[in-house]
Amino acid sequence: MKITLLMIGKTSFPFVKEGLEMYEKRLVHYISYKRIEIADLKKTSALSKEQIKDKEGDLILKHISSQDDLILLDEKGKSYSSIEWASYLEHKIVNSGKNITFVIGGAYGFSEKIYKRANSKLSFSRMTFSHQIIRLFFTEQIYRAFTIIKGEPYHNE
Repeated sequence: MKITLLMIGKTSFPFVKEGLEMYEKRLVHYISYKRIEIADLKKTSALSKEQIKDKEGDLILKHISSQDDLILLDEKGKSYSSIEWASYLEHKIVNSGKNITFVIGGAYGFSEKIYKRANSKLSFSRMTFSHQIIRLFFTEQIYRAFTIIKGEPYHNE
């Protein structure tokens, strides 16, 4: 069982890189985890938003196995409290037996083929976050979920 965080583009923010590295070092104590950053598309000025999403979708699908449980980070997804999120993640790990791949799309979101392939959608908020910042928020929440599952003193409630 492993968790993969797949995303379009790299971050240009040093604080995001540092935060990701910190939480990823912590995560390896709980589960096999990896981050895959797909390079931004080049020369997109002549492409429509839909064409960009389709091209990004093709790149995303190259990194996903047919057996993966694919969860999109999407504003139209289901929202959870941290406790509910930990329970959801634990249930997935214990009962599905599948590797879990979370995907953060590009600036325009996901193509229809990615929505059709997805097993579920997860939302952090009805607000929109940049695809650079959300990767840090999400990685922290994965770490928080594992500390909740293990009963460790990171989460305060």
